[in-house]
Amino acid sequence: MSLSLEQTLRQRLAERQSLNRYRERPIVQSPQSPDIRVNGQRLTAFCSNDYLGLANHPKVIEAFQQAANRYGVGSGASHLVCGHSDEHHKLEKELADFTGRERALLFSTGYMANLGAVNALIGRGDAVFEDRLNHASLLDAGLLSGARFQRFRHNDVAHLREQLQASDARHKLIVVDGVFSMDGDLAPLPELAQLTQEFDAWLMVDDAHGLGCLGATGAGCLEHFCLNEEQVPILMGTLGKAFGSFGAFVAGSETLIESLIQFARPYIYTTALPPAVAAATRAALRLVREEGERREHLQNLVQRFRAGAQSLGLELWPSVSAIQPIIVGDDARALRLTEALRRRGFWISAIRPPTVPEGTARLRVTLSAAHTEAQVDGLLEALVESWREVEGA
Repeated sequence: MSLSLEQTLRQRLAERQSLNRYRERPIVQSPQSPDIRVNGQRLTAFCSNDYLGLANHPKVIEAFQQAANRYGVGSGASHLVCGHSDEHHKLEKELADFTGRERALLFSTGYMANLGAVNALIGRGDAVFEDRLNHASLLDAGLLSGARFQRFRHNDVAHLREQLQASDARHKLIVVDGVFSMDGDLAPLPELAQLTQEFDAWLMVDDAHGLGCLGATGAGCLEHFCLNEEQVPILMGTLGKAFGSFGAFVAGSETLIESLIQFARPYIYTTALPPAVAAATRAALRLVREEGERREHLQNLVQRFRAGAQSLGLELWPSVSAIQPIIVGDDARALRLTEALRRRGFWISAIRPPTVPEGTARLRVTLSAAHTEAQVDGLLEALVESWREVEGA
């Protein structure tokens, strides 16, 4: 006799709880900032992707409010029906200019942008090659495309070369994160771009965690590595991280963007972002371009944290980004560490499988330009104290 739906789901939930992998949603009761109120407790947060501290910036809030007064709240329909406002159009042009590309196209989320782009570009008879540590949205996009889906070892260019040499696919698409969201390291984009030339492949980069933070002007990983549109024809970026807003975009050639408008189903069949969100993002983009000191301060904090962690004997993975994971290994131990840190007034997420590979549970520390040096120093002290507490338990 088969189990009922309720019995089956309860078993699955109980199993996840027994593995120390049950996820819960903390309730945030204040704006996004390093000083945050969570479930009634005041904490210093080191777990947000608000890398430049713009989510609660007065100019971004003001732009949102003024646009809401002008356009209302909802966009009414998809971009192709009646939802494409003047604010959307201006933001797309400004993002294209910022990234040095002909055009940009807004999507409601990064997940939808990745699904839309990959599935619009390839299908049966094609092949997609993805880094094993790619974001879930990229992996899902590849799996859903109908193309032959192959994963190569993390940042292993030689392994990817072997796969490309063995492929007889009609079209070959290489897809990677620019900055890997759980490890914080960068993809070897110059080497990958070289492979695309050698094997007549296409390269798509998800720069969700690099955009705004890396490069001389904040244009992300491609600017950091001095790569152009010809070398990386498909660029995806998100707006809910360093820009402190919401949504995502794909940037590239006129032909690419027109193709996505015609064939990307998550774009065609989704209600457009509210115009006020686009207006807020335009204000954030101006701040990213005008206030380079935010990136400088963020990089100084990254260096300070890494130097302090090393002097205290904490094991970090190589990362020049705002993402600084501390590998713990055991899932239960990672949870105990986050609880110990919270008692000391710090909020850091314990990231566990299946988000990360087995045996690599970690504390994912994220730094923001809104943090102070004193807050970083306080976190380092709390990490050492918490580690000793958990080890001695």
